[in-house]
Amino acid sequence: MANKMEIINICEWCDKTFVAKKLTTRYCSHSCNSKAYKSAKREEALLAAKSEKTGKIFKNVGLSMKRLKEIEALSDAYEKIKDKEFLSVSETAILLSVGRTTIYRYLKNNTLKAVQTAGKTFIRRSDIDAMFDNSQAYVARPSKERKPVTEFYTLSEIKEKFNVKETWIYKVVREKKIPKTLINGKSIFSKKHIDKYFQKGNSEFENIKDWYSVKDLQEKYSLSLPAIYSFVSENSIPKKKEGRNVFYSQKHFDLAKGYAVPEFYSTDEAMQKFNLTRDSLYYHLKQHNIPKIKEGRHIKISKPELDKLFENLII
Repeated sequence: MANKMEIINICEWCDKTFVAKKLTTRYCSHSCNSKAYKSAKREEALLAAKSEKTGKIFKNVGLSMKRLKEIEALSDAYEKIKDKEFLSVSETAILLSVGRTTIYRYLKNNTLKAVQTAGKTFIRRSDIDAMFDNSQAYVARPSKERKPVTEFYTLSEIKEKFNVKETWIYKVVREKKIPKTLINGKSIFSKKHIDKYFQKGNSEFENIKDWYSVKDLQEKYSLSLPAIYSFVSENSIPKKKEGRNVFYSQKHFDLAKGYAVPEFYSTDEAMQKFNLTRDSLYYHLKQHNIPKIKEGRHIKISKPELDKLFENLII
């Protein structure tokens, strides 16, 4: 039996001589093959970067057609103005790679000089160079110093104070990016940020004593969850959050549903009686949680509650 002929090749990456299995084998090993592939990709990236700087188009480097057209348009625009001594605002913007608004701002604050005549603005290329020659030293914006977090809650303290589960705490910490750290391998959480999240909005309704839970509303009014959320939103019912639970003002909800309905003022009647502007009236309604209901585009305000608020002002 005849012996097989050995194929001797030279590796295109390391230049070593090796015995190849096929005539088309270019590299002596998988390692050289990988290195050559990565090198080719780097070359493509460099060509892409060079094309953006010089305006030359390389259509085989993986750039999108849209980007190629943008580069080509910029290259053509630059070729037209590169030797011009006097430039328009648009041409100056192309030269400096900024927007027209930026150029007008430079002109307004005298950073850049120009000549205006017959509705045209001309900028000398030498004045553009002078803008850089006479520029002031760059001043970095002062960075805001953040106050260090010094007070923390442990996991058990949060669970006890806000009546929430451990999984819920970690969910809130992750979503709200609440600062935390480790002490002796245990996580502790910023007291300021935890209080801000769990007590947000509660201080606005300190004067409201009675609240409905979602379960209370479902039992009393036979409402589904979507119906409750819709009704609360439409009638601006005050609500508060305690851990994962949400509560709604009993007084405001009953009033909006038509139970224990007092007499009402219209907005105009309340403004006239208490000598208030519309903005001032709405401020007092929000600040003191005065019950109100909406009927179409109109608002009806609880007469007893508003009278009680302004009883010292009634003549």
